[in-house]
Amino acid sequence: MNFRCDFAIGRRLARIFLSAACLLWASSAGPTGCGPHRRVTIAVIPRTEGTVIWEAAHVGAELAARRSGVSIYWSAPTREDDVEGQIALVERAVKRHYDGLVLAPDQALSLITPVDSALQHGTPTVIIGSPLPIPAGGELSYILNDDAEGGRMAARRIATLLHGHGTVAVLGIDPDVTAIMIRYRAFEEYLVQNCPGIRIAERRMGSFNFPHEQQVAEETLKAHPDLEAIVALMSTSVDATLSVLASGSEGHPVKVVGFDVAGWPLFDRSSLDSVVQEDTRSMGERAVESIEAERSGAAVPAVTKIPPVVITRDNLNSAQVQEVMAQDWTLGRWNWSIVQ
Repeated sequence: MNFRCDFAIGRRLARIFLSAACLLWASSAGPTGCGPHRRVTIAVIPRTEGTVIWEAAHVGAELAARRSGVSIYWSAPTREDDVEGQIALVERAVKRHYDGLVLAPDQALSLITPVDSALQHGTPTVIIGSPLPIPAGGELSYILNDDAEGGRMAARRIATLLHGHGTVAVLGIDPDVTAIMIRYRAFEEYLVQNCPGIRIAERRMGSFNFPHEQQVAEETLKAHPDLEAIVALMSTSVDATLSVLASGSEGHPVKVVGFDVAGWPLFDRSSLDSVVQEDTRSMGERAVESIEAERSGAAVPAVTKIPPVVITRDNLNSAQVQEVMAQDWTLGRWNWSIVQ
């Protein structure tokens, strides 16, 4: 938790420094930056910043921007539950007439109006991660995590851990995030169809509030002393559940299958068995490529789904996992994106 705070503070200080530098450059360069040869800028607004999952998206976006010779305006809420903050960032991007918008929505319904505004202003828009209830078409496209497959991946992992028989709890069910509901339904459907010997003993709603998720984990473990596994559908639920289990207060030898961890999985110090992680790096990269293709008049797919990756102790250091989780902040920085 301290790492995330320090990282986010450092990022904000860097923005202040770069904003000042850009203002000095603009004052000396005159109005040429507003002329016909101004540099194309694409706004990328993830759910939050300072976490592995969304910094990987930043790396992907910067790689694509460097290849295309465009700039990235990157900004994000400091918390995933700051929906109003994310709405304000989208509205700012529209007002500043950026050449494209890449958005990972914090909430499905609340982001409909600002995205509609961007489309009405003719801004090519790509939604990544979790979908909105707006059909693709025109200047709107989706590059999504394949959450249905992610749910099945988690179910297969649970079936292996429990050898086809046992009890599991599902935590972190958040109706405000479409992706989470898709993975939850796919998980349950797989167990019903393929693993009749595995019983879901508890289903609990989730939020981005860590203390609340800790309380939910504690209550679940107390209510089900025979519980053998927990599936945590969101990063907050993963962290909270592992914290409760690490305290040893409930004395449960429970294995955890999580989704979308905020930091690197620490398998050696927790009950964590595996993580189903979104490939946000590929999403960020392909979203910027898609906007550049759209701007050049090329056809782009309306919906693209990118499969997540199951991370375990055995493959943590593999090339595939290392690429998905990449945090190389030197990538693309010689063509620095002007942050305003």
